[in-house]
Amino acid sequence: MIFQYKSNEKDNVQVFHLSGELIDREQPKPMLEEIEKDIENGKNLILLDFNELRYINSSGLNVLIHILTKSRKAGGDVAICNVNEKNRKLLLITKLDSIFNVCNSLDEAIAKLNK
Repeated sequence: MIFQYKSNEKDNVQVFHLSGELIDREQPKPMLEEIEKDIENGKNLILLDFNELRYINSSGLNVLIHILTKSRKAGGDVAICNVNEKNRKLLLITKLDSIFNVCNSLDEAIAKLNK
């Protein structure tokens, strides 16, 4: 399944709704460019909604770390929400759940980022 995303802004947070499979560094290039542009424009709170993301692998995890690094260097942060069981286990095994804000819902993640 192909990787796709949609984006919008909600309560000063840039929300990226991911779908499909994030398994290649090239797939999310347009999204990464948009995120970098947002960060350059001072919009450094990023929310990644995994609601329709079926699968992520190590290349996809590298993409997440890249986003987190860019955001935090600019004084922002990243949250992930609506993670399915398979992806949640991957975040747990890699211990990335301890460096990302992993939330159950969109509203919870937005509230956490706006603290």
